[in-house]
Amino acid sequence: MRRDDLLPEAELTYLLGMAFQLVAAEFNDRLAAVGEGGLRPVHGMVFQILARTPATSSELAERLGVTKQAADQIVDDLERRGYVRRDPHPAGGRRKLLVLTADARAHLAVAGRVLHDLEAELASRHQGATLDTLRTELAHLVRTLKADALPPLGPTW
Repeated sequence: MRRDDLLPEAELTYLLGMAFQLVAAEFNDRLAAVGEGGLRPVHGMVFQILARTPATSSELAERLGVTKQAADQIVDDLERRGYVRRDPHPAGGRRKLLVLTADARAHLAVAGRVLHDLEAELASRHQGATLDTLRTELAHLVRTLKADALPPLGPTW
C-alpha cells in the first residue's frame, strides 16, 4: 500500500459511491463495446424492475423513487426504442401494465453476460476470491438499514 493512499481511511459512503461509479462506468463501456450502448443507467433500473413482473407507471415511479411524470417520460422513451409496451391492466380501467419486449429481454441477457464477466474479472484480480462475501455484506448492510422494505432502486442524489 502506498503511503499517500487515502482509501483505507476513507468514509464508507465515499468508498461505496466510488466503487459504484467505477463499476457502473466499466459496465457501460463494455456494453457499448458489444453494441448495446445508448441506454442510460435508469433504463437498466427499469429493466430490472419489470423483468420479474409488469408494473403500472405509478408502481414504477415508486420503485425508482421518482415522480409519476418522470417515470412516464422514461417509459415513453423506452417505448419509442421498442423496449417497453403498455398492455391493458387486468383490472380494467385506464391503467396500463408496463411490459418488457423481446428486445429488452435480449438486452438484459447480453447485459447479464457482460456483468457476470466483469464480476468474474474483478474477483480474479483478488487472488481468485469471489465477490460472494462482498455481496453478502452489502445485502446485510441494506437489510440493517432498511429491514422493512427495500428502498427505491434509483439514485437519490
